[in-house]
Amino acid sequence: MLPDIKSVSAGGREIAWREAGDGAAVLLLHGVGSGSASWEGQLDGLSTVYRVIAWDAPGYGGSAALDGETPVVADYAQAVADLLDALDLDRIHLVGHSLGALIAAAFAARRAESLLTLTLADPSAGYGTSGDDLRVDRLEARIRAIEELGPTGMAERRSGDVLSPNASQFAVAKVREVMSRLRPAGYKQAARMMHSTDIYVDARAVTVPTLVMCGSADLVTPEEIARSIASEIPGSEYQTLVGLGHASYVEDPEVFNTPLQEFLGRHP
Repeated sequence: MLPDIKSVSAGGREIAWREAGDGAAVLLLHGVGSGSASWEGQLDGLSTVYRVIAWDAPGYGGSAALDGETPVVADYAQAVADLLDALDLDRIHLVGHSLGALIAAAFAARRAESLLTLTLADPSAGYGTSGDDLRVDRLEARIRAIEELGPTGMAERRSGDVLSPNASQFAVAKVREVMSRLRPAGYKQAARMMHSTDIYVDARAVTVPTLVMCGSADLVTPEEIARSIASEIPGSEYQTLVGLGHASYVEDPEVFNTPLQEFLGRHP
């Protein structure tokens, strides 16, 4: 059962989240085409041990957008800090997927004292070091897709791209449902941020225990990217999620949750 949305005024804007369980807090940050509802398998599977919190990033779901058309990754990291302050959370386990990994790494580089651990799942490296033409072309393609297709049309066309060919119909339906609820303005803000960010800058500044995971069938951010990010974080651990696509945590929550919970358990 997916928990209901909660919201709080944090840093002068509303931030929404879902949560389940008690114990040490685990904050989950979703990707650019997703939302808090995508973490159902973690809200259910990890909440027997942890207080699991899945946010709606600024401009997603019930969360207010950031100011301006082109917020930077530090603005999203500040929103994480604002939520922790509003919920009176001192130290947490932070898990970021894809775009959420960019935010999580930026937060870890700036607020290490607030973290027990960091987990980067199927992480996006960002496009900040890509050539101008490539970066602009890919960003324009994303924006054109949401403007021309709308959230529902984009979900119909692209939901399969983030899953392996062997994904269950439940996983396909979950990805499609969550993607269809995107708010175009928030999606475009996040896309612009992603296309101006380089995760390696923040990865090199991470000092907390870190796990990097990636699906072996991820065609969006392939394993070589995830491994290269892990190599920049001193002492990080790496885990292949065999057979899973980009939305690994949706495709097979048990395969995703098992190494995550083992890692978290070693860093209480």
